[in-house]
Amino acid sequence: MCVAICYRRPRTAGQLLAKMMGDPIQLKDEGNKHFQAGETDEAIDCYSKAIKVCKDKKVLAVIHRNRSACYLKKENYVNAASDASKAIDVDAADIKALYRRCQALEKLGKLDMAFKDVQRCATLEPKNKTFLETLRRLGAEIQSKLKSTFSTDSRVQNMFDILLDEEMEKDKREKAANNLIVLSREDAGAERIFQNNGVPLLVNMIETGKPEMILAAVRTLSGMCTGHKARAMAIVHMVGVDKMCSIMAVDNEEIALATCNFFQCVNDSLTGGDAREYGKEEALVLDTSKDLKTILLSLLEMVASKKVSGHGRDQALNLLTKNVPRRHKNENNTRALFTIDHGLKKILKVCGQISELPDQLPMTENTQLIASMCLNKLYDDLKCDPERNNFRDICDDYVKSKIDPNNMDKTIHAINTISGLLQGPFDVGNALVGRQGIMEMMVALCGSEREVDQMVAVEALIHASSKMSRASFIITNGVSLLKDIYKKTKNERIKIRSLVGLCKLGSAGGDDYSLRQFAEGSTEKLAKQCRKWLCNPQIDTKTRKWAIEGLAYLTNDADVKDDFVEDEPALKAMFELAKSKDKTILYSVACTLINCANCYDKKEILPELIQLAKFSKQHVPEQHPKDKKDFIEKRVKRLLKAGVTSALAVMVKADNAILTDQTKEMLARVFLALSEDPRDRGIIVAQGGGKALIPLALEGTDLGKVKASHALAKIAAISNPEIAFPGERVYEVVRPLVSLLHTDRDGLQNFEALKGLTNLAGYSEKLRVKIVKEKALPEIENHMFEENDQIRQAATECMCNLVTCKQVQERYMEDGNDKLKLLVLLSGEDDDNLQIAAAGALAMITASQKKLCTKLTCVTTQWLEIMQRLCLHTNPKIQHRGLVIVYNMLNSEDSELAKKLIESELLEILSVIGKAEDNPKRQEPIDAARTCLVKALELGLIKPFTSPS
Repeated sequence: MCVAICYRRPRTAGQLLAKMMGDPIQLKDEGNKHFQAGETDEAIDCYSKAIKVCKDKKVLAVIHRNRSACYLKKENYVNAASDASKAIDVDAADIKALYRRCQALEKLGKLDMAFKDVQRCATLEPKNKTFLETLRRLGAEIQSKLKSTFSTDSRVQNMFDILLDEEMEKDKREKAANNLIVLSREDAGAERIFQNNGVPLLVNMIETGKPEMILAAVRTLSGMCTGHKARAMAIVHMVGVDKMCSIMAVDNEEIALATCNFFQCVNDSLTGGDAREYGKEEALVLDTSKDLKTILLSLLEMVASKKVSGHGRDQALNLLTKNVPRRHKNENNTRALFTIDHGLKKILKVCGQISELPDQLPMTENTQLIASMCLNKLYDDLKCDPERNNFRDICDDYVKSKIDPNNMDKTIHAINTISGLLQGPFDVGNALVGRQGIMEMMVALCGSEREVDQMVAVEALIHASSKMSRASFIITNGVSLLKDIYKKTKNERIKIRSLVGLCKLGSAGGDDYSLRQFAEGSTEKLAKQCRKWLCNPQIDTKTRKWAIEGLAYLTNDADVKDDFVEDEPALKAMFELAKSKDKTILYSVACTLINCANCYDKKEILPELIQLAKFSKQHVPEQHPKDKKDFIEKRVKRLLKAGVTSALAVMVKADNAILTDQTKEMLARVFLALSEDPRDRGIIVAQGGGKALIPLALEGTDLGKVKASHALAKIAAISNPEIAFPGERVYEVVRPLVSLLHTDRDGLQNFEALKGLTNLAGYSEKLRVKIVKEKALPEIENHMFEENDQIRQAATECMCNLVTCKQVQERYMEDGNDKLKLLVLLSGEDDDNLQIAAAGALAMITASQKKLCTKLTCVTTQWLEIMQRLCLHTNPKIQHRGLVIVYNMLNSEDSELAKKLIESELLEILSVIGKAEDNPKRQEPIDAARTCLVKALELGLIKPFTSPS
């Protein structure tokens, strides 16, 4: 049998060695052969094996470069660029690797990076035509791409393409949405969106039903409508008011708020927010009344519609509250009268809603209070008695129509409506309570078997007892009734409300009636129970809110507030509720804090009047021992420790409809009390108090703005502005501080505002310019004449920090004023701190403006004496400033002035100081004196001392 034997050609010694040992050079060469033969995969395999065993960096770089060429052929551009980069890391001038990476990057669309690589190649080989052609081609492509990218039309279309592409990555869509919103806020960008069919595309985004798309579209539309009447009108017609209302009606707080802002932007533009001139088109653009009327009617429809969510209803009421009442008293109030005729009953319907009953309107925790605030604003906007009588008659008819002895649900709706009026236009609600049978019905409902009837009646009793006129009836009939309910009911929600009624009637220091209704110690027991409910997380927020309402009254008693601040869990529970979505609690929290910190206005009673009252056997109010200063300070410390500042910072951000001007004033008072001790101001800043104070200082009652500005001044005086008021907020602080400089403010406010401005002026040139723009200079200069030493010093220090500002220097350069004279004279005062500030200002201003050196000698005959006194001063800081002024005068290019200085006793003074031995404590004045002598030597006014031969 024959056996076939297969013969294989023997490998060379090198091949066998490479096979056994994995020689990288051999593997590289083998890879090169495969590459030349067009066997790309085999070449990659050889190069990859070589890379694993190669230890030589230079050889490794060559292998990576070769494999990069393979990957380019395979169109695997990511790996090609990666391998080429590894070769370049070893040798930055590897021209082959650079060009291969350039080719890969170009294919990946990274033209700018590819351009840099080929630019490097062309630098290394400037005559290589391939490199030069690639460089030219890539340069042209980059320019074309940039032109396309930065074309606004292209950007707009790009953004819409990304947003409407459902397969696009989420982060890219979010970025496109944000870019579109930013673009819409610029007039040119808004116009491009509008001209490029943007509004229909934005409507398409809304139609997707996706919250993030709706938000982006609505915010973009808001930007497009801002400050442009014609565009706003066009957008309203294209989108449609009904569509706008349907968007705001959705059950999404963020979307409802964004749509509310959209409506507000439209309203502002249509009512005068657009200052541009339209010329011939003005007649077409001007008549906005029809659109405004349509919007108003649509908002009124939303108020009482069951299809509208609670958030949407809140925003509709907010828009009515903000835009219907007159902004200026000299305007007509036709909007308010129209709203009352077409929508008052709808707002009253919202006030009367009871969430415990079936078939009620969707509402949030804040809806009914917002409705009450809206009613209050409408009533306040009425001009005359007939208008007010009409308002009352509509309310009266509405309440009467709802009272039905056979239908208890309708009756309690009527009583709840009265509660809403008592929280808004109190006089209207109070008049309804006085109607025959209303109070009796409230008392009867308290005895009802239904818990919801009791709850509504008790709340109405609480609201009705807010004024003296109804207090006597409720004290006579209500106290026993509330006590009875409190004892008998097992429902915590009713129990807590009846307790609040007792708290209100039994508060010891209330403004409505001062006599105690309960025995000694009863208020403390009531407060203890309130605190117990407040700390119980199992009770719902709406019910716990009433515990704070009770404490708002009971903390008039010093014993109660002292116990309350010692109860840290109760304080923290109150602060957490203040941060919750239920903003109806804000007023009660503010009242409680006002009482605890004793920051309400206190009437000073003259001792003579007290003696007279005692003599005539009249009641004399006495201060509780726990209302003295040391107790108040302890309470403030406890509040800060429990985190009151962070709670206040959240409260300030609440909607204006709920955060009324009165509430803002109370929060400002609390902030002022908290910032009294300089050691506590760091905590306030750390918890966001500095930022929170700015809106309180700019909006609200006049007194509230003053209190907030004063608190800002205290913080600004000793804090780093960059930390206390980060970003652009620091510039908003200037105006409130300047407002405190007016002569009608008290001395402490003047002083602390000056200290705050001094700190800000030392921070940056931009802030100094802002202070000058706010017209602070005349006020600061006035205070430099003050008799009060501290105010005068603070004003001079402030001016010292401002003199580096060019506008301030120009004022000192003007003729016909005594500004420079005042600085010179203040430099001669005996107060060290005042001299430091005044002489410092003179030193800086004479260094900047040489002409002032000559002017200084003309403003007063005492100038030379003052300069000598400064240079001889024992305080090195003052002495140094005096010597700097002398140097500035020598350096002023006024040869006569320099000569006069050297001919005076100043030369001897400079010589004595300059010859003194070096002394770290006085080195600055010694060096300054020596500099003066050197300058005099340069001017040829003195000669160097030489000993005789």
